[in-house]
Order: sequence, then C-alpha cells, then structure tokens
Amino acid sequence: MYPSDIFSRMYADEKDTKLYPKKEEAPSGVDDILQTNLFNVMLNRRSQRKFEDREIEDWKLEMIFAAADTAPTAGGFQGFEIYHVKNPDVKLKLVQAANNQPYVNAPVVLVFCMNPSRIKMNFPQHIIKKFSVQDATLAAAYAQLAAHALGLTSVWIGMIDEQKAMQALVTDFVPGCILSLGYSQKMLHPKPKRKLTDLIHEI
Repeated sequence: MYPSDIFSRMYADEKDTKLYPKKEEAPSGVDDILQTNLFNVMLNRRSQRKFEDREIEDWKLEMIFAAADTAPTAGGFQGFEIYHVKNPDVKLKLVQAANNQPYVNAPVVLVFCMNPSRIKMNFPQHIIKKFSVQDATLAAAYAQLAAHALGLTSVWIGMIDEQKAMQALVTDFVPGCILSLGYSQKMLHPKPKRKLTDLIHEI
C-alpha cells in the first residue's frame, strides 16, 4: 500500500484497504487534518515525555506511516526501515537500550533504522551509509510532524545503545532514533528558538 492509497482513501471513505484489521472509521474532521497548515504544525510542536494511558487510533497510525513514506530519500531508494514496537517486553528492552529513559515505553514506539542495502547508487560505502542515516532521519521527522498535526505529541530519542536496540528488535539494521508517540497529559508551549539573524550565515 502506498501513501497515496491511504490519503485518497481518507477522502473517498473506502473501507476495504486498511492496513489494520480493526473496523475503525476516520472522523469527519479528517479533511481539516489533511489541510493542516504545515507552518503552524512546525511552530507549535513540542517534545512531550508524559503520555496518557490511551491507545492511538489505527487510522492515525496509518497516516503517520504514510507521511514517513513520503519523506525525500537518496535516489528515491528509501534506505530505511520502521519497526512498530507493540510487544511490552521489547519496549522495556528499548528503555534499557535508551539509557533507561522511561518515556521510551510509550503508547506507540517507532524505531527508525538504516538499511543502506536498499540504496543502489555507485558511491563509496561510507557515502551510502550516510545517505541511509539521512533517509531514516527524514522519515522520522516527517512522522513526528504528522503526529503533531493529528493531535498527538512525541519525543525523539537519539541516545541509543545500538547493539542493545538491535538485539531487542532482533534485527541487523542499525537504529537511528526512536520516536515515542501518544496523547499528551498536558500540552506544553514551544520553547524559544534561536534568532534567524544568529542562525543564518550569509557568505
């Protein structure tokens, strides 16, 4: 299934192509979500480490996955994999792999891994690996923005013991980051950012 299938289905109200078996309908406000102002999402997103004990609707997960799938990648080869961790035991192992950060054990846990073997380009291996890191990072960023647009909050976990995480996932793919998602216990205001005059360097 492709992102266009999911997004167009949200408009067409098709019911026979869901990624998940549960019979769950997207709310009537999905049109508003699909028309969300991207700049408003970026300006108001804030990392959140305390989530409600509440499941995320399957249709929202589908849209988050579809958003990640639209991320730009090197040569369009999509050199990354996403692990959707549902197993509670694996979540606890990932907490240990992430320097015992408890908020890794969230309602939804996504691990974005590098898969350089997908990138069929004639470059040295260290360049291909760099492309894969960038691919996984961009996919995670798209997923994070989509989650916020859907009324969810998240926290990006970059402190990872790669070997422990790989063992927990039973994979040979190296993790780039963990994205913990859920409904916020309390909405937080965005933190101040750098002034653009300090950030941008004209040459």
